[in-house]
Amino acid sequence: MTTDIAGPDRKASLSLALRRRILTMELPPGSVLDEVALSEEFGLSRPPVRELMRQMAGEGYIELEANRAARVSSMSYQSLRDYFLMAPMIYITANRLAAENRTRAELDALKQIQRTFQKAVDNCDAEGRVFYNDQFHRQIGEMAHNVYLVPSLRRLQIDHARIGKIFYKHPNTPRMQEELELASRQHDEMIEAIERHDADASAELARLHIELSRRNMAMYAAPEGMETPTL
Repeated sequence: MTTDIAGPDRKASLSLALRRRILTMELPPGSVLDEVALSEEFGLSRPPVRELMRQMAGEGYIELEANRAARVSSMSYQSLRDYFLMAPMIYITANRLAAENRTRAELDALKQIQRTFQKAVDNCDAEGRVFYNDQFHRQIGEMAHNVYLVPSLRRLQIDHARIGKIFYKHPNTPRMQEELELASRQHDEMIEAIERHDADASAELARLHIELSRRNMAMYAAPEGMETPTL
């Protein structure tokens, strides 16, 4: 899957491309970002590229250190542990508030994202699955209408997407394929709960969805039949 970089706003195109490449792990955690190459690819001078990198560092996509090249934010056992400790609180709250505060237009947009996500699932489009799953949960965060929630959710989503890339790439066991289909069904059920303003059901579905992610990570970490430590 390629990113369309046509259009007058080259900086916006670079922003979209970098986010997508990081979320789908086309740019792996810890990889160096070549400022010169990005400037040439998107027809930009280096100052706007540096400005965008500072912005993305503040959002958690990139790590900036003195006298070192910019790098994609790293992933480690500690960061995964931190993710699974915080994710339930943030996602459950987002789903609950979305059910309470959503508008019809926002709900329609969520349904469209889910249709695109399902198409990616049906077409075995790994990058599409990751990207539109990220868009699905980002849209729920916007529907929550809470200025304190959204920044935390967006930071979590970076590692959510990268964990998802491990799982979504190519389910290689019947169980993994079943889990992928379950994830999509949970999306549909979230939409239904949000549509009927059922905050409790929406929150519970978020909890189940995070538990599914945790199990998927455990499957990646160790083959079936091998015990894994609890994160």
